[in-house]
Amino acid sequence: MATVTAENSNLVKFSDRLKHGRALAEDVWSIYNAANLPADCINLGQGYMNFAPPEWVTNAAKEALGVVAANHYSHPKGRIRLRQALKKVYDPQLKRNLDVEKEILVTSGANEGQYAVFTAFLEPGDEVIMFEPFFDQYLASVTFNGGIPVYVPLHPPANATGQFSSEEWKINPDELRSAITPRTKMIIVNTPHNPVGKVFTRAELEIIAALAKEHNLLVMSDEVYDTLVFDGKEHVRIATLPGMWDRTVTVGSAGKSFAATGWRVGWLFGPEYIIKPTLAATTRIVFCSNSPLQEAAAAGLEQVQERKFFETQTAEYAERRAVLTSCFDSLGLPYTNPEGSYFILLDISRVKFPDDYPFPPSVLGRGRDFKACWFIAIEIGVSSIPFYCIEHANIGEVYARFAFCKDLDTLKHASERLEKLKQYIV
Repeated sequence: MATVTAENSNLVKFSDRLKHGRALAEDVWSIYNAANLPADCINLGQGYMNFAPPEWVTNAAKEALGVVAANHYSHPKGRIRLRQALKKVYDPQLKRNLDVEKEILVTSGANEGQYAVFTAFLEPGDEVIMFEPFFDQYLASVTFNGGIPVYVPLHPPANATGQFSSEEWKINPDELRSAITPRTKMIIVNTPHNPVGKVFTRAELEIIAALAKEHNLLVMSDEVYDTLVFDGKEHVRIATLPGMWDRTVTVGSAGKSFAATGWRVGWLFGPEYIIKPTLAATTRIVFCSNSPLQEAAAAGLEQVQERKFFETQTAEYAERRAVLTSCFDSLGLPYTNPEGSYFILLDISRVKFPDDYPFPPSVLGRGRDFKACWFIAIEIGVSSIPFYCIEHANIGEVYARFAFCKDLDTLKHASERLEKLKQYIV
């Protein structure tokens, strides 16, 4: 192991953006990973699937590997086959005749696409409004590009008992309006929402849209879970509201749509004035995205309608959701019933653990939710993720996020283990 000597003790310091974006801090994913938890712990914390993508999509990936052109650089805009497939699926949803050359951009996962938008539009000191709790990558992506995050909380229902709908998590329009300053550049909307599972209503999106138009703001609409909306809930795209296409970039993901999170294929829809500078940014960040897997994603999208794939997939996820909600009903703990995505927030405030429980240093000094999640993982053998908000921890720290993007056998096994939690509930 190298040691610092007098000769090299004054080496170049890393950038402040790593500190401001909390990139160097030990994050929740580092604490609650397989290396730190029991070998047989069932992972319901991280939002990745433990089942394969559809065979007809993976077969398309194998076929693409046999095509010479698909093994080389793609155009930075994305392969034309994928852009045309996206147009076919999303034209009716966005109520537009999308221009595959100017209004669609394929990115290396949704996260890189978002990062490229921030690179293209943020100046140092620009403020970006995020609804808490939020997908943690937003913070680093904003601060790395000179932006300043501004937090507006989603409020859960007061004194909730039993099952309550994710729709009951509400924004406060006055809090949102007061968060806007002359430096505000953008609002991030995530619907369906991670981790709440909330599908924003048309009325809520109209409030956000009105403020965006009044203050000339961009809206980044993160809709990566758009194919996972339950119970007949309407997924409204803010880009379709009057006057909003011109100031909205909509984010999507093949990883979420086809259970292929490791493929890192995402996309953006928006007007040319947003897509063009974002293309310039993404060209310098990654140049282009994975070519053969773009072909596979295109093949997937080309067939989803005739196969009724998204409808079938949503029904399968609803069945998975029911396994966990039945377990939580049995435990008698309050939880959100998500209208979208594949996460459930469970109220773990009544889970009792010893004051002298041997928590690791990474958990000591953090909120009670971190301790409860660690205790459940070690003693029950099921991992979850604490998702409290930094600025508004008092609102969210009683919740733990459980993912149901797992096969039924895994979820049933986890539920059997979670039944043992009853002995620790007060």
